[in-house]
Amino acid sequence: MVLVSCGGGGGTDTNKPAINTNTTTTTTTSNNSQVCSESGGVVPSVSQQVGWQHYASDQFSSRYIPTNKLTNDNFSSLNIAWRWCSPVNNLSDSFSIGENKVTPVMIDGVLYATTQLNQVVAINAINGESIWTFDPKSYEAGDPPNHGFIHRGLSYFSNGEQKSILVGTLDSYLYSLDAETGEEDLNFSGGRINLREGLGRSINNNYYGVNSPPMVCKNTVVVGSTILDWPAETYMPPGDVRGFDIVTGQLKWQFHAIPHEGEFGTETWENQSYLEGAGTNVWSWFSCDEDLNLVYLPLTTPTNDHYGGERLGDNLFAESIVALDIETGVRKWHFQTVHHGLWDYDLPAAPNLIDIREGNTSTPLLAQVTKQGFVFVLNRESGIPVWPIVETPVPQTTLTGERTSPTQPIPSKPLPFEHQGVNENNLIHFTESLRSQALDIVSEFDYGALYLPPTNKGAVAVPGIGGGASWSGAAYHPDKQILYVPSVTWPFVTRIERSGLQTIQNRDFINGPSGLPLMKPPYGRVTAINMKTGDHLWQSGVGSGFENNANIASMNLSGLGYPQRIFVVATENLLLTAQQTLSAFDLESGSKIAEVPLPSSALGSLMVYELNNKVYIVVPVGGDGIKSELIAYSLD
Repeated sequence: MVLVSCGGGGGTDTNKPAINTNTTTTTTTSNNSQVCSESGGVVPSVSQQVGWQHYASDQFSSRYIPTNKLTNDNFSSLNIAWRWCSPVNNLSDSFSIGENKVTPVMIDGVLYATTQLNQVVAINAINGESIWTFDPKSYEAGDPPNHGFIHRGLSYFSNGEQKSILVGTLDSYLYSLDAETGEEDLNFSGGRINLREGLGRSINNNYYGVNSPPMVCKNTVVVGSTILDWPAETYMPPGDVRGFDIVTGQLKWQFHAIPHEGEFGTETWENQSYLEGAGTNVWSWFSCDEDLNLVYLPLTTPTNDHYGGERLGDNLFAESIVALDIETGVRKWHFQTVHHGLWDYDLPAAPNLIDIREGNTSTPLLAQVTKQGFVFVLNRESGIPVWPIVETPVPQTTLTGERTSPTQPIPSKPLPFEHQGVNENNLIHFTESLRSQALDIVSEFDYGALYLPPTNKGAVAVPGIGGGASWSGAAYHPDKQILYVPSVTWPFVTRIERSGLQTIQNRDFINGPSGLPLMKPPYGRVTAINMKTGDHLWQSGVGSGFENNANIASMNLSGLGYPQRIFVVATENLLLTAQQTLSAFDLESGSKIAEVPLPSSALGSLMVYELNNKVYIVVPVGGDGIKSELIAYSLD
C-alpha cells in the first residue's frame, strides 16, 4: 500500500490521518506544488455492475442505489481506494477556480465527470486513472455569471450503436462527445451548439452560461442555463428551456419560461412586462418519466430577484414546476410554488419522481423540495396536489411601486422541514442572555412570518436564499417509501435601495450572538418523510462546530448540526451523508451509525456504484483554494 496525498498546501487539513490507497494519479515537484497526471488509463474489465447513470442516479432523481453491500457493521471500515487529481489544479494559478461541485456518472466501468473549467474526463472507476480528457477551453471566454468557475456535471446517452457524453459549458455551448474517445461528435450539429443563439436577444456571455448537467430523456437532450440574478442591462437573457435531437443536435422545441405575446401566462406579467422579463431559468437539473413522455422543469425567480415593481403580477412560469411533452415541448401542466417571487426562492433541484404503492396499485407522484422548507407533492401525470395546498394570506409590501401577491400556496402536508419566519420562539434559546442578544440583532431589521417582503430597512428571511433545501436535492428510498431531505438554516436579510431610477438589492447573511447562529438548532439536518402519509418520521442533525462555544460548552449539547450544505444518497440499508465527514444513518430511526473522515469538506454530491461486486463511494472535494479531487471510498 502507498501513502499518498493529492499535492501539498491549499488548505488541506493536516490533522486527518494518513490514508491507504492502491494508486496515485499525482506527481509532486520539488517545490511541493501539484501536477496532475496526463490521460492514458484503460477501461477496466467489467463482470458485474450497479451503475450511476445520471447526475442524481437515475432519471427520477432518486439519489438511490440498490446495493446491499454497505451495512451498519462495515461502514466504519471504509478506506480510500483511490484519489483522482483534477486537471484544474494545473491551472489554478491562472484562474479563480470555484468549489469542486461535480458529480460523475458511472457506466461500464468508466466514470465521466467535468471540472470547474469545463474539462470533460473519463476515469477508470476501479483505480481512478484518467482515460481521456477533453478541454473545450471555455475559460477563454472570461468569468462566467453568478458563481464563476463551478460546474456540476454531464449526461450520458447510448442507443446501442452510439455512446455519447452531453455537456453544457460556462461559455454557453452544448457539446456531444464520443464516450469512448472524448472527441467531438461532428454529426451533432458539428460537435457543439451555440446556446446564446435563438433566444431572441443579444446575449452577453457574462450574464449567461450552463453549469449543470442536461437531461437525456429518450432521444432528446434538454438543457437549461444559469443567468445573472440582477438586471445589469435592459434586455437580460430569458430562461428558455430547449430540447435537441440527441443524434443530430437539431432543435426539437423551445419552451418560453417567460411567455411570449399570445401565449398562455402573459396576463400574469402586467403592463406587457414579459417583453423585457428575464431569468425564470432552470439552473439546476431536470427529472424525466419516459413512460409518461414527460420532462419536469424546476424553474427559478425572475430578474430582479427581490424587487418586482417592473414585473407586477404572478409572473408565470417563475418558481413553477412545469411538465413538458419530451417530444414536442408542449406544456402538459404546471404548478407555481411562489407567486410574484421576491425572496430568490428558486426551485433549487429537480423533483423526486416517486411511485407510491397501495396493494397492487401504484400512483405516480412528484415531490419538489424548496428553499422555503416545503415539499410540494403532486400527481406527476396530472399535476394535481396529493394533499390540499391552500392559498394563504401572507404579509404585504410597504414599498412604493411594488405589489405583492395577497396569498401564497401553503401545503397542508408534509409539514415544513425548516424554520419559517422569525419569532421569539425559534430564535436561539440556550440561555436568556443569548435569546436577548438575538432579539437585539433582529430588532435592527424588519422580521416576522414567512414571505415577509423585502423592505428599505432590511427584512430577515428564514429560510434564506440558500435554503432550506438546496441544489443538493433529496434522496428517495423506493422500498421504504421515505424521502430524505437535507437542509440548513441560513438566515438572510434583504434591503431594497434606490440609486436614481434603479432599484438595487443589498443582501447578506445574518449571524447570531457570540459566534453562534441566530436560530434554534439543528443548523444542518436531514428530515425523513413518509411519502404514503406525508408525516415526518425523524429529523437528525448533521455536522458539528458549535458545541465547544464558550457560551454553551458546559451544556454538553449534541446533534446541533452545522450550517453547511449536506449531500445525501440512500442505499438498501443506509442513508449516506457527505458534509464535513462521510456519515451513515439508520434509515428508519435517523440514528447515526458511523462516520469516516474526509480530507476536506464535501462540496458536491456524492455518488455510489458497484463494480465487480465491490462498492465505491465517490466524494468531490476541493476547489476555492483547496486541491480539487474525486475521492473513492471502498471496503477492503
